[in-house]
Amino acid sequence: MGLAVIIGAGEGLSASLAHKLHARGHKLILAARNIDKLADLQKATNAKLVSCDAADASDMEKVFAAADDMGEPLEIAVYNPSARVRGSITELDPEAVKSAVLITGYGAFLMAQQAAKRMLANGKGNILFTGASAGVKGYANSSTFAMGKFALRGLAQSLARELHPKGIHIGHFVIDGGIRNTNRPERIDAVDNPDSMLDPEAIADSYLHFLDQPRSSWAWEIELRPWVENF
Repeated sequence: MGLAVIIGAGEGLSASLAHKLHARGHKLILAARNIDKLADLQKATNAKLVSCDAADASDMEKVFAAADDMGEPLEIAVYNPSARVRGSITELDPEAVKSAVLITGYGAFLMAQQAAKRMLANGKGNILFTGASAGVKGYANSSTFAMGKFALRGLAQSLARELHPKGIHIGHFVIDGGIRNTNRPERIDAVDNPDSMLDPEAIADSYLHFLDQPRSSWAWEIELRPWVENF
């Protein structure tokens, strides 16, 4: 198994994905702005930790330079970061909006560019993006998040058309609903409404199923939502 890089690693989905990729035999690089929070995950997965501001080109280059030093071909790159700034269009802070869009959209471009350079040289690879329902439909008072996630989805769709014929599998995952988190009361299933939150373990399983798709029937996008979530 080759190397997997997860940008924006932390608890929840990225931790579930890191554990599952480690179990499959992948070496891991976990990148985040604050890598101190990844100590337990690093021990469990024997991952290399790299600090990274996802919207900083030099930081992203540093992550993939570390990947080059691992001695394994880059097989998987996952982009998880996003940023929200809620509020009315007339009240939003332009600098906060700029920062959020750079993290959600531009950072994904930086990751994809670095990953594609290495995967094209190998003739294969997988680049996966964690999206949201905000990338398909914009919500009131959430224009910043919509701009970032629409950019992410557009990037993924364009890259699928560009890179699928060259052996690079592109995946965009529309996460339509809240992800279960036992550390956040509002992110735990209601007693009278089981499975009303997306289970991060189940989401990670869908990522792995995507990785195993035969190239004769590659998808580029999958929507995931709890059974009670409205479309």
